[in-house]
Amino acid sequence: MNAVLSTISPLPIAGAMSRSPAQCARLNDFLRGVERRALRMAELAVRQREDALELVQEAMLSFVKSYSHKSDDEWAPLFWRVIDNKILDHHRRFEVRSRWRGFFSSRDDDDGDELAQMPDPRQPEPSVALGAAASGRAIESALRSLPNRQRQAFLFRQWEGLDVAATAQAMGCSEGSVKTHLFRAMESLRERLKDHI
Repeated sequence: MNAVLSTISPLPIAGAMSRSPAQCARLNDFLRGVERRALRMAELAVRQREDALELVQEAMLSFVKSYSHKSDDEWAPLFWRVIDNKILDHHRRFEVRSRWRGFFSSRDDDDGDELAQMPDPRQPEPSVALGAAASGRAIESALRSLPNRQRQAFLFRQWEGLDVAATAQAMGCSEGSVKTHLFRAMESLRERLKDHI
C-alpha cells in the first residue's frame, strides 16, 4: 500500500489542476515512483518516521501546486529540490524548538506505544536477519554521519540516478559543488564501510 500517496493524491491531482486525465495519471505515476525513496531519504535526514512522512506529504503537495504544469522531464530535479527544502526547513524548526524545550523540559513523555513494540511475525530467520541488520545499520549509520550536503549529493546521484546538472538544480548549488560533495561523501563512506564491503 502506498502510505504517502494514499492520503494525499486525490486532493491535489483531482482538485487543484486543469490537466487532462493522461497528464494527471503521469503525475500520479511519478509521485508513486518517488514516494518510497523520498520517505527513506527524509527518514535518514530527520530520523523520525512520522516527521519524514509529513515532510514527504508536504513536499508532494507543494510540488503538485507549484510544478505540476512543468514538463515531465523537469519533475525529478524539481521534486527533489522541494523535498530538500522541506528537510532544511524541518531542521531549522527543530533547532528553534530545541532551544525552547530546554526551558520547559520537566515533563516526562511515555514511550508506551505497545502496538509499535510488538514483534512482526513475518520477520526472517534470526541468523539471516542479523547479517542483514548489521549491514543495514552500518550503511544507515554511515549515511547519517555524512554532512547534510554530502548526503544529499550521494543520494541524488547514486540512489536517485540524477545527473550532475539535475543534482545541482535539486540542491541549489553549482555542478562543481555537487562533484566535490559527492567525492567527499564517497571517500567517507568507503572508509566507514570498508569492513562491510
